Amino acid sequence: MGATDALVRLDLNNPVFQEQLFALQKPERHAAIDTLKKIRQLSWGQLYRDKGLKWEKIVSVKPPQGIDAVYSLRITQSRRCMAYREGDFIRLLTVAPDHDSTYGKK
Repeated sequence: MGATDALVRLDLNNPVFQEQLFALQKPERHAAIDTLKKIRQLSWGQLYRDKGLKWEKIVSVKPPQGIDAVYSLRITQSRRCMAYREGDFIRLLTVAPDHDSTYGKK
């Protein structure tokens, strides 16, 4: 299996991500969980191409030390997450309070 054939493995252990996920209103939290379930069933190649998730490199945010780049993806209709890839894992970092804040605006 190549790097894009491997199934995506979720890392939801970041305390900031957990705090923001659990703080979502119930309908949005359920939508986010549904998205996470979907991501678990995708290969990396499928994740990169998925039009609904919109995996995008964030150039306006400096990645943490030891991370090449951070990315955003849509987790609900109105919210995006910040994440990075490490091996087969997607390490989720934050759930943005609104779309623009993912990109360091506002």
